[in-house]
This record gives sequence, C-alpha cells and structure tokens, in this order.
Amino acid sequence: MRIHSKYRRVITAFVTALCMSIFISFMLVSINFGYDSHFLLTWLRMWSEAFACAFFGAYFFPKFIQYLISKIHFFENTID
Repeated sequence: MRIHSKYRRVITAFVTALCMSIFISFMLVSINFGYDSHFLLTWLRMWSEAFACAFFGAYFFPKFIQYLISKIHFFENTID
C-alpha cells in the first residue's frame, strides 16, 4: 500500500487511538460492568467516546510533548 508521507501523522494517530481505545475501553467495561446481555452495546458506546478522546490526544499531544522535552538539557556523566 502506498500513501503519501504527509498523511503519516494522521494515520499514526488513528491507528494508535484505535488500538488504545479498543483495549482500554474493553478492559474498563469488563471490570466495571462485567459480561452481561448489554456488554456489547455498552462497550461500543464507551469505545466510540474513548476513540474520539484518544484520537485527539494521539494527534496533538506528541507535538506538545516534543516541545517540552526539547526544553530539557540532557547530559551524561562520564567516569574517567
């Protein structure tokens, strides 16, 4: 599959948000509500809300975090 490199950030954020939101929403619904007859509907509703939040975070936070990290001066201690 060939996709132009300008879409790399959006695709990376999409896949990251998809994986994170599926896993986390499934675990939280399982833990908090258990497996009952409404599990699938509850999980799909929670997942759709989680995906919206996760995509926003996965798209915007990395730039901000890189900016913050660039302000930190890292160094190594060398033992001579």
